[in-house]
Amino acid sequence: MREILIRQKQVLFFIIAGGLSAIVEIGSFKVFSTYLPQFLSREMNFHGIHYPLSNIFSTCCGIITNYFLSIWFVFERGKHSKRREFAYFMMVSFVSTLLSLGFFQVFYSFIFKDNIDLRVYTLSPEMISKIAAILLVSILNYSVKKKVIFNG
Repeated sequence: MREILIRQKQVLFFIIAGGLSAIVEIGSFKVFSTYLPQFLSREMNFHGIHYPLSNIFSTCCGIITNYFLSIWFVFERGKHSKRREFAYFMMVSFVSTLLSLGFFQVFYSFIFKDNIDLRVYTLSPEMISKIAAILLVSILNYSVKKKVIFNG
């Protein structure tokens, strides 16, 4: 029974940490995707890839936030040293970043074509695509980080 409660608490904290990291990632994506195209005209479409630097920079902001929230609130330290744990975390995050970028491109190019009006804020296709990609990759992240990195 205690193990079930601990697992539920961990999942809840993972969702909270993931939500906060997603806010950082989405917010920084909004900033980068607004201002980078003013300096780099190819940012909006670099050989068919939409907002590549904005995606990469914002994902890095989200990863760093998620790492610290994960070690402070979500997972207990595993059997790995801090250095190895960080390296594994970054490797998993790198693969997750590639997946997220791929999902973003598919969503932005083929699925989300129109704005979504929420009355107080309008979500653009690039923001909807970013949010959808984050949600999809988050499921994989929890499983891999728990089993491989933090040995849960």
